[in-house]
Amino acid sequence: MARIGKPIQLTMEQRVELLTMSRSRKLEKRYVERAEIILFSDQGMLLDEIVEQTGLSRPVVNKWRQRFRKNGIPGLKDAPRSGKPKTITSEQKAMVIEKACTKPEDGYTNWSQGRIAKEIGISQSKVFQILKQADLKPHKIEYWCGKPRDPEFEQKMINIIGLYLSPPENAIVICVDEKTQIQALDRTQPELPLRPGNPRRQTATYKRNGTVSLIAALAVHTGEVTAKTIKSNNAENFLKFLKSLDRKYRNKKLHIIADNLSIHKHKDVKQWLAGKRKIQLHFTPTYSSWLNQVEIWFNILTKDVVKGGVWQSSEQLADQLMEYVKTYNTTRAKPFKWTYTGEPLTIS
Repeated sequence: MARIGKPIQLTMEQRVELLTMSRSRKLEKRYVERAEIILFSDQGMLLDEIVEQTGLSRPVVNKWRQRFRKNGIPGLKDAPRSGKPKTITSEQKAMVIEKACTKPEDGYTNWSQGRIAKEIGISQSKVFQILKQADLKPHKIEYWCGKPRDPEFEQKMINIIGLYLSPPENAIVICVDEKTQIQALDRTQPELPLRPGNPRRQTATYKRNGTVSLIAALAVHTGEVTAKTIKSNNAENFLKFLKSLDRKYRNKKLHIIADNLSIHKHKDVKQWLAGKRKIQLHFTPTYSSWLNQVEIWFNILTKDVVKGGVWQSSEQLADQLMEYVKTYNTTRAKPFKWTYTGEPLTIS
């Protein structure tokens, strides 16, 4: 005969919290199981039925039912373990911090928690606790720009954003940049196609078949892309591309946004622009090429074409890049939507 235990009745708040626990993917399995035990009890299931449903033993199911009756949801947590708590001495803390903040010897560049523990003669878990309390991360490196911010950052930024939001009348705003050294990679074995249960598979080994560089211009307010493959990224090719834009937009004023690459400021480029009143070049602030919208399109190109591609020659890669540009212009080209509202992105 099935055992009948004292029924458990949950409040609405308890039921919602337990349901959340039982469906969580972040909680440890034991807490999910305990929440399910109580929820099954609330549904009127008998002890043996809960045992069968959960696969747990009778003593375990009974234990957590009783703990819940006594202490509610907090009773489903593990009770404190007996025994003397482990302590970390001030001397140990000082030694760990000193080690972590000094350069290691014997050819090492970085400290690991294991080697710090071995040097000092304590467990790695203690080293972890000390470093966590001191907010030290000897395994981590952050990079920062060693040069000062462009002193004209705000002026240049406002100028470029102004062109995006409110372009001059009868003018076209164009973002120009180069994507260089796109590798034409071929795999050493044929690619295995996508199948149910298996992703598309390629060998980890590859061979290089040369590189291709691409220079591209994005018409900001239409989304149209003008692009050309180039053998080398130099002032001569940049000037040729500017001349092609001049011919394409013959009756329009052009505001061209580019980064601070030296070839964009070459004397030949300046000399040609001096005779072109309808073309004005705007440079992004130093270290701020992200203000150039063509970088967004380059990211799309990388995902759609470059990532995972296989080419037997650089010519094949160049042909595919130009085919993609044509397809993009006829099927997807549109202005990028401005989503920033002007509100602070972080709250202090």
